[in-house]
Amino acid sequence: MARLIDELKRDHIEIDAMLAKVRDSKITNQEAHKILIAAKGKLLAHLKKEDIQLYPVLNRQAVNDAALKRSVEFYAKDMHEITADAVAFFDKYSPADSPIDIEFAKAFGRLYSILSRRLRSEESTLYPAYEKVHPL
Repeated sequence: MARLIDELKRDHIEIDAMLAKVRDSKITNQEAHKILIAAKGKLLAHLKKEDIQLYPVLNRQAVNDAALKRSVEFYAKDMHEITADAVAFFDKYSPADSPIDIEFAKAFGRLYSILSRRLRSEESTLYPAYEKVHPL
């Protein structure tokens, strides 16, 4: 497996674990806020890594592969929208004075679901395409 893909998958595991911890009813609001700040940083670093290292390789390969081109364009557009939603969520709920209430729970549930689905989808579609081009 390509080193980059290993790193990206580890990021996915860490991001998922952070978000899962926020769902734990045993943590305090203060802990939840700290985790959200850390998760935002981890997610943004992960996205930057994909933008710099993953997508350029896939885009070069997509020049000669119409199916890959459609996939890469779809994922890039989709991620742009997801990123905007995630950043808005983190900006709203990361500050220590923001409420952890029913509105938070609804917004968090939606974000968690979207991110979880996206992470699994990347691992089954984009990452194998990258590994065909860069197997090591």
